[in-house]
Amino acid sequence: MNEPVIRNGGRLVVEALVAHGVDTAFAVPGESYLEVLDALYDETSIRLVGCRQEGGAAYMAEAYGRLTGRPGVCLVTRGPGATNASIGVHTADQGSTPMVLFVGQVPTDHQGKEAFQEVDYCSFFADLAKWVVEVKNPDDIPAVVNQAFAVAQQGRPGPVVVALPEDVLRAETTSPVLATIVVKEKIPATADLNQLVDLLAHAQRPVVLAGGGGWTNESRHTLTTWANQNELPAVVSFRRHDLFDNTTESYAGEAGVGMPAPVRETLARADLIIALGVRFGEMTTNAYTLFNDPQQKIVHVHASAEEFSKVVVPVLAIEAGPNAMMAALSDVSLSQGIWGSWRSEARQRFLSTQEVEPPASGVDMAVVTKHLQKVLPSDAIITNGAGNFAVWPNKFFLYGAEATLLAPQNGTMGYGLPAAVAAKVVHPDRTVVCFAGDGDLQMNIQELGSAQQEAAQPIVLVVNNSTYGTIRMHQERRHPGRVVGTDIVNPDFVTLAQAYGFYAEQVTNTQDFAGAFERASASTTGALLNLMVDPNQITPWSTVASLREGH
Repeated sequence: MNEPVIRNGGRLVVEALVAHGVDTAFAVPGESYLEVLDALYDETSIRLVGCRQEGGAAYMAEAYGRLTGRPGVCLVTRGPGATNASIGVHTADQGSTPMVLFVGQVPTDHQGKEAFQEVDYCSFFADLAKWVVEVKNPDDIPAVVNQAFAVAQQGRPGPVVVALPEDVLRAETTSPVLATIVVKEKIPATADLNQLVDLLAHAQRPVVLAGGGGWTNESRHTLTTWANQNELPAVVSFRRHDLFDNTTESYAGEAGVGMPAPVRETLARADLIIALGVRFGEMTTNAYTLFNDPQQKIVHVHASAEEFSKVVVPVLAIEAGPNAMMAALSDVSLSQGIWGSWRSEARQRFLSTQEVEPPASGVDMAVVTKHLQKVLPSDAIITNGAGNFAVWPNKFFLYGAEATLLAPQNGTMGYGLPAAVAAKVVHPDRTVVCFAGDGDLQMNIQELGSAQQEAAQPIVLVVNNSTYGTIRMHQERRHPGRVVGTDIVNPDFVTLAQAYGFYAEQVTNTQDFAGAFERASASTTGALLNLMVDPNQITPWSTVASLREGH
């Protein structure tokens, strides 16, 4: 009989991560989880990506979860480390992304005394995570880690937070690593599928509305094929463009922030909405103004029954994961040729949103986006944070079948750069382009250091207008001319990027972009292009003057 293996709690945590197939973890080191870090020194199967700030580390873990479908793992220290990381937990929560955040914690006998950097994580993260747990005994580590990974992936995917007190990590245990929990998607019931087919048979203007997390590449391709074969127009939810091939005739736009009127018209006129994986939030419903017509039928398919009737009451609710649902729908035969003209109308409405007038000065981002559409590889990964600049990768770039978009559904600034670094960690051979506003970039610009250290350097396009554009837009609409707090004095982004080992240059004229991007693409150490745009062009459709006149 083998003698039981004795090791401390920190080493057992790492062994449990290995058992779950974890190959990458994103971290900012801290003294509260030194035993975990020490165990990682010996564990060569896990790549520890060192980050500059816990918010950046959590964003990277969220992006990893989006890219792989497996929980992204983030390791941070207690107190400020955990509170910094909370922004990534919120991003994973609203984006339905599997993630596990491990947080160092003060020793158990110090708790409740306002110890140095003490935070009650079960209370702090209660509204941000699917599950928050603190390990009280090293013997419990294998079961807690198992449950954490299962909860992160079950139903609607999301973040889990595991607090690890220092004394628990130092204590020794003989508890073995447990067999991992296999998470299976719920499959749709046959009766529900039959009812869906019947609703479609009587629909004249059906629309597929796809969104949410947990989709595999195979299911995304199946969705595009199924909708195109049946001449069904398809709209994607906020920043989930890559769920559907935008270049095909069925793609009819995005139900996101700043929803264009033609896309809203398609959703409003539909007599049947087939919502696949969608969380009916503020963006998807156009500030809760859509899907209130009692004559419009809603079929809501979601992996979690808790999403049903929260905002929109469906005539048919189907509890099923997106991949199981697409596998079932791929075998469903529908009447051919009856929605062709309706689909064509929806497509033309979407295409009408793609043309805009050029700005009065500076780099024309419409031309930039069209150039990227031509020259980027079909499997390019695009990332962005939040701000008016995001309209270009979110409203004007068309994502093909192999392209990927990583963008935050909770509208957080500073996401694009860390997500791009994570993308280069996961897919070093793919082209990764980060769109960032000048304000947005400076939320996490220090992660250029992480990119340099990890040799995971993307191409960064800084859309520079020296202002917090979104807030300036709202200021001009509601309080025209009363500009306060939104002007930005920027650093020299080119010199700053070069200090981090990136190739960098400034682009002031539209005609210079193509050459600059070619040079950026040729760089082996990543690149940053500082694109100087017209500060008066608040959106592609409005200027500061037009907003003031329309007040």
